[in-house]
Amino acid sequence: AAGIGERAVNDTTTMHYLPPGLPVPVPEPDGLSAPYWSGLREDRLRVQHCAACGTWQFGPEWLCHRCHAFDPAWEEVAPRGRIFSWERVWHPAHAALKGRGAYLVVLVELPDAGHVRMVGNLLGDPMQTVAMGAEVEGVYEHHPQAQPAFSLLQWRLRGAS
Repeated sequence: AAGIGERAVNDTTTMHYLPPGLPVPVPEPDGLSAPYWSGLREDRLRVQHCAACGTWQFGPEWLCHRCHAFDPAWEEVAPRGRIFSWERVWHPAHAALKGRGAYLVVLVELPDAGHVRMVGNLLGDPMQTVAMGAEVEGVYEHHPQAQPAFSLLQWRLRGAS
């Protein structure tokens, strides 16, 4: 069986890394993460940044984790970072992934956002060697035909095509 990471995704194709049948990611009913998801649809990575104390944070919250000021701003940051941790996943986390083989999940540290970390998939061969500290760049995967339309941020090793 082919692993889910074996289909190349880049900025000019419509191929999708993840198989159909997974739940569509949407903002919470209160809209908390809406700026993050709308940013991805525009090929922009947005992370919360507190104007009061300068703290960066992800995942989204209505208040700053450090000073508790309300409504931290969303700021665009470069979709690049370093692998802080990773895991090769063998057990399907959803029925749509059954029989799709291993895939790689990375915890990426973002230097342009106060070193906050976010989880994502690492594109490419699911059996590739993964090094801690390896530089990665974001790849926007758009799903305009989905209801509702959405985009994801995947990761690939810098310099990989």
